[in-house]
Amino acid sequence: MRLIRIWPESAHFDFMRFRRFSFPLSAALSVLTVLLLLTHGLNFGIDFKGGTLMELQAKSGQADVAKIRQTAEGFGFGEVEVQEFGTAGGLSLRFPIQAGGEAAQSAVVQKVRDTFGNDYEFRRVETVGPRVSGELVQSGTIGIILSVIAVLFYLWFRFERELAIGAIVGTLHDIVLTVGFFVITRHEFNMTSIAAILTIVGYSLNETVVVFDRTRELMRRYKTMPVTELLNLSINTTMSRTVMTATTTALSLLALVLFGGRAIEGFAQVMLYGVVVCTYSAIFISSPMLIYIGLRSTETVKAPEGKVAPAE
Repeated sequence: MRLIRIWPESAHFDFMRFRRFSFPLSAALSVLTVLLLLTHGLNFGIDFKGGTLMELQAKSGQADVAKIRQTAEGFGFGEVEVQEFGTAGGLSLRFPIQAGGEAAQSAVVQKVRDTFGNDYEFRRVETVGPRVSGELVQSGTIGIILSVIAVLFYLWFRFERELAIGAIVGTLHDIVLTVGFFVITRHEFNMTSIAAILTIVGYSLNETVVVFDRTRELMRRYKTMPVTELLNLSINTTMSRTVMTATTTALSLLALVLFGGRAIEGFAQVMLYGVVVCTYSAIFISSPMLIYIGLRSTETVKAPEGKVAPAE
């Protein structure tokens, strides 16, 4: 039976010509992310901020957000964040940490239940104290930093210097744009978000290693081939694998976004975005970076005309 090829084996698509657009675009998005992060910050969830979070669902299917906000602010528990989420009639209420410890936090929950219990169903109630939230912030930050450092060290020793620099740039690019997704969409940043970022780092690493392994293989085989042609060849010969991986992963995540429920919806959305960014980065950021940092060959073996190596 004849195998289906998603990407033609003899394709010679010129990916490198798009570097003149991809680099300014990614640079602009990265700068925008940093500026928004400094000015607006992340929408930290209850894991990091502490306080009380309650998610309500209107029994009638319609929620009066303005009335809920006005009533909740009249409780005297400080500034209240009221947001719609999910299906029609879904609301989330977030109260700041109360002085008085666990008893004070319990009083907030009981007050809300007494006031809105007749008209709303309580789907989720979480309470996190200041000590716990501070420990989570510290642990999460250390975890991300150590993981990223470990990945960068791996890339540095996995490849030659030029390839390592290209892979590191691509990985950092993916991390920055993922953080930008949280800043722009105002998705809640919590412990699940950290798991999403680390998973995206792993996916980015996988995509980059596949392309760069083929690049290194072709460098040894066709040493006089111009760098631009060699990079195009390495991407074209791995494109079938890239398309299959990205498509199957994206379809799985799309199913989680649509049917996974509120608990994993945010994680699935970030991961779906991350798959797109990592695939784009491996082709249009990491590989073109090798041109700018001066990737060169040393031997003298020419590539046969129109001949490409099959994708692994």
